[in-house]
Amino acid sequence: MSRIAPAALPRRAAPGRLAIGRLAFRRLARNRGALAALFVLVAVALACLVGPFLTGHAPERAYPDLRQLPPGFAAEPGPERLGPALARLAFRMRARVEGYAVEDGRLRLTLAAERPIATRSLVYLPRSDLFGEPHVVERAPDGTRLVIAVPIRRLHFLLGTDVHGRDLLTRSLVAGRVSLLIGLVATAVALLVGVAYGAVSGFLGGRTDAVMMRLVDILYALPFVFFVMVLVVFFRASLALILVAIGAVEWLDMARIVRAQTLALRRRDFVRAAEALGLSTLAILRRHIVPNTLGPITVAATLLVPRVILLESFLSFLGLGVQEPQTSWGVLIAEGARAIESAPGMLAGPACFLVATLMALNILGDGLADALDPRGAA
Repeated sequence: MSRIAPAALPRRAAPGRLAIGRLAFRRLARNRGALAALFVLVAVALACLVGPFLTGHAPERAYPDLRQLPPGFAAEPGPERLGPALARLAFRMRARVEGYAVEDGRLRLTLAAERPIATRSLVYLPRSDLFGEPHVVERAPDGTRLVIAVPIRRLHFLLGTDVHGRDLLTRSLVAGRVSLLIGLVATAVALLVGVAYGAVSGFLGGRTDAVMMRLVDILYALPFVFFVMVLVVFFRASLALILVAIGAVEWLDMARIVRAQTLALRRRDFVRAAEALGLSTLAILRRHIVPNTLGPITVAATLLVPRVILLESFLSFLGLGVQEPQTSWGVLIAEGARAIESAPGMLAGPACFLVATLMALNILGDGLADALDPRGAA
């Protein structure tokens, strides 16, 4: 009888792994809550990626005359804001508003001044992004009085504007890119470092395991916020710094989970058979240990993403996270909390995005835990 080659073991185990994957997929497909959470996550991700190009506003574009607008569907500038906006623009043109009338989306504006009004100063109207190109209808012989016809641009701010007059919907979508990026990248770092560290520690065992786990305990004892503050002292607060800070500590839980699973797997017959066939430690970890821990790893990773996003939001709320001109949901929530009395809409919009994403990730994580549970129903 010929000897079975070590390379034949993964091919023989592949059909079982495929069957387990199909079974987990069927279980997940029957979980309506998990499917709804997955749909919400996909919708939020697509909105953050594509939405800023469809809102009609650049995230950094400020409208000084439309600050702290409440959420709504009405077009701006409305009647109550048109007069103050015209007065401010007329002041910059060194004139005053004698009167104005709106008809069919066009403004008929009368300006007067003590000195002749320079026609080139009318450029302030289109620069405000509230009006189109002006056209002089009448002009006094001495140039001290002008009648102008100018189209009014209709702007919509579904979530209102912030204290600088920037569109909150656009900024919330752009902020979602940063928050989701931090969550995914930090989780990927935790997976790479934590899985490798925990698998090696659990498989080698003995003194090596003890030393590696004591290092994890030491890192657990370090206060995270103090660690971030030390980094901010030596380096300028930035997105890269947040990724380094979160990724440096979030792998600890993953390492403990993988180590516990590895300790249980290293006594199994298929691992002992692989050792008897002469497979190296790296090959056993890669072919047998890590693939058999994918269930708990997937669930832990799904639950780690909302934790990382919430942690980034907390740091940004304290001013230790993302800095301007970049923004995140935590930054927007911090700005909204400071203006909650005068403009509660500034807090509601970004908070809804954050809460919906966190709830969807947690529900999806619970659904994956049930789907990957070997004791569950088929």
